[in-house]
Amino acid sequence: MKSRITVRPREYHDSVRLMQVSAQVRRLDGVEEAILMMATDTNKKLLATAGLSSMEVQEAARDDLVIGIIARNADGAENAMTRAVDLLRSRTPDLRAVQQMSLGAAVAAMPDATLALISIPGEYAVEETRKALRAGLNVMLFSDNVSLDDEIRLKQLAEQRGLLLMGPDCGTAIIGGNGLGFANEVRSGTVGIVGASGTGIQEIAVQLHLHGLGISHALGTGGRDLSASVGGLTMLRGIDMLAADPDTDAIVLTSKPPDREVAACIIERASACGKPVVVNFLGGDSGAATRAGLVAAHTLSGAAKRTVRLLRPNGRTAPDSAWSDSELRHRVNDVAGLLSPKQVYLRGLFTGGTLCHEAMHVLHDYIGPVYSNIASQSGYHLGDCSRSCEHTLIDMGDDLFTRGRPHPMIDPELRNRRLLQEAGEPDVAVLLLDLVLGYGSHKDPAAGLAETVRDARTRAAQDGRYLVVISSVCGTEQDPQGLARQKRLLADEGVVLAASNAEASRLAGMIIRTAAGRTVEGTSR
Repeated sequence: MKSRITVRPREYHDSVRLMQVSAQVRRLDGVEEAILMMATDTNKKLLATAGLSSMEVQEAARDDLVIGIIARNADGAENAMTRAVDLLRSRTPDLRAVQQMSLGAAVAAMPDATLALISIPGEYAVEETRKALRAGLNVMLFSDNVSLDDEIRLKQLAEQRGLLLMGPDCGTAIIGGNGLGFANEVRSGTVGIVGASGTGIQEIAVQLHLHGLGISHALGTGGRDLSASVGGLTMLRGIDMLAADPDTDAIVLTSKPPDREVAACIIERASACGKPVVVNFLGGDSGAATRAGLVAAHTLSGAAKRTVRLLRPNGRTAPDSAWSDSELRHRVNDVAGLLSPKQVYLRGLFTGGTLCHEAMHVLHDYIGPVYSNIASQSGYHLGDCSRSCEHTLIDMGDDLFTRGRPHPMIDPELRNRRLLQEAGEPDVAVLLLDLVLGYGSHKDPAAGLAETVRDARTRAAQDGRYLVVISSVCGTEQDPQGLARQKRLLADEGVVLAASNAEASRLAGMIIRTAAGRTVEGTSR
């Protein structure tokens, strides 16, 4: 193996851009590893762990770019380095950007701006966020690795100034029809969303789009916002802003279960906002929301469906399922009959953390608790994430898998490798997957996934096993990847495509339960 390391002084690129280029270079023939990072202290440690350090790297400044390549030979390393530099230089043809050297210069150049998107290493993001808030700007803080104490102080500052701070680690937002971070191309409309998760917002927005509605604004809060420490400051501010927005007719709130006292504050604020509100606290108690006159939804797609019914009480909507109840029962029984008695387990591999959490919640009604790297239930947290145990769902976007590597929505290579590993287990019956399209995601994720599924199913057939693969696709036809083509690539390899992540999870649970000799019962929507 040959390594090649280059430090490019004072050349800044945001983390998403660097992850995208890293993923493209890593796919070149003969390349074993490609890492592009800014030379922060944290990133220097990650580079060293990957075997891509040098004295020049250790002495580099935080605004210097490091490109590290490991290839099978010197020519491969050199070619990969050249390709990385070329990709960084390339720009989308219709992009017209003027680079400012400081936040102050950017504000001076755009005095009418109302929003700053900050995507720099977390250790430097705090001060820039503070500057932006003091300059009167709302902030989308894409950066992670911001301490809880700093998050609280920044959100308190935003509250004092009547501003919105989305984040930290806010990956998705839609402002006035414009997607920020990881976002799908959905129609503009009159539904506002406030969510503590990126893929949760994406799934709801896409489902609303498929039902014919559109989004006014979708506001991310960051994953810690509804904790007792932070107190839901961003969600509360988001509710107030959407309540005052004349273009928003209904509001959807989504998150994992909040702290009990924070949930009470959120529900109280929502019930007094003067607009219909749908509350989706995945796996949480919906009773308080219902008693307060709000509409409770148990799944992301259910939140979208209930919003449609609020705004179009007498209108036609898209079907809840890709199949009628009778078709679903027949499909489940037919597929379950193809499995051998030894095939008893479900394995789920997700690129979206909230989609993984939703699947765990839905599956509980069919097969009970499952093991996971994000499980909160005692005894079901997966200790060694490299190996699954019985029924297991893995969030492949967890920090454990993304440290020093692109997120699987950008580079699905690790998820595809894990799929082959799980498919090779003789007791595995069903593989449950997600596929998230949109801006920021891989340009053609279904192609690599379809090839991997073909390989997995072929190997299983050679061993005399039938392998069930189920997936949902979170996307629209207007997304860069094209919804129809992505679905066709998967369907051509025998992947069973569900209308939503919740439906995919229900179908997987029904097949496992039926294969174990239990009856198919009604679904909980």
